[in-house]
Amino acid sequence: MKAMRDVWGQALVDQGAKDPRIVVLDGDLANSTKVDKFAKAHPERFFQMGIAEQNMVGVAAGLASIGQVPWTSTFAVFLTHRAADQIRMLVAQTGANVKLAGSYSGLLIGAVGKTHLDVQDIAIMRAMPDMTVLAPGDNTELLAMMEWANAYDGPVYLRLARDPVPDIFGADYTFEVGKVRVLREGAGVALVTTGTQLSRVVEAADLLATAGLNPTLVHVPSIKPLDADGLRAAVGGHDLVVTVEEHSVLGGLGGLVAETLTATGPAARIERIGLADTWGESADNAYMLNKHGLSPERIRDRVLTVANQVLASHVG
Repeated sequence: MKAMRDVWGQALVDQGAKDPRIVVLDGDLANSTKVDKFAKAHPERFFQMGIAEQNMVGVAAGLASIGQVPWTSTFAVFLTHRAADQIRMLVAQTGANVKLAGSYSGLLIGAVGKTHLDVQDIAIMRAMPDMTVLAPGDNTELLAMMEWANAYDGPVYLRLARDPVPDIFGADYTFEVGKVRVLREGAGVALVTTGTQLSRVVEAADLLATAGLNPTLVHVPSIKPLDADGLRAAVGGHDLVVTVEEHSVLGGLGGLVAETLTATGPAARIERIGLADTWGESADNAYMLNKHGLSPERIRDRVLTVANQVLASHVG
């Protein structure tokens, strides 16, 4: 397994070699996010903006207006919170061709500190009109998304993780914006997840199979736009739909799935697993996943509990 930040940094180098329009703007975190690779390979197209994320987004919008393809790079929490106004006014409202990379997203950077955790970024970015929001499940999907984003003319938010992630997809993987991916066909229970939480949900699905359930597993790499009909088709006919995300249960994947499934009439029972409207804390990864119910074992236990309730209600 390779760290997603290393794959991301090298992919920028490689794409920069093919496309001279690509420029990178960094918020004083190049050695952490690994865009220092781009700085060494293409120093004339690397701009160190310092701890000034608002200015970084403004400069990126300006560069996009003269035909460059700017990628901004900083931690997700600094990008989606500190620079939210600039993203809204200068990028989303104008449709500027700016690619916004939110590194160190989610829970698993507890060692860096509580203030650096961002589990609200999906809710913030998907609420912005004209913003594409993508969350890769592994490094193969990340590379495919980056290729797509470079070719797409418009704002893109890419949610990145720090640590190594297991390989899920093969070399033949092709990214299609909006499309949901059914990784496992089952019955009764459907598990829906996004981003790097995918690998833990794959493990949970295996544990549930051992426990006697045969869950369908659906991955949503494209938070926005979303093929709503595709999602409804993937989970249709299931008694229980469980969303699992390394994000707040408010406004993230769980909200998206609930909105989509109930838009056309009554839906199955929807259970949302994620951070229950609380802050993260400074702690190691295993502790964080266990506390917030996101480890494979905790997911299994939650699904079994709720599935038994649903089954009992049907019998009654």
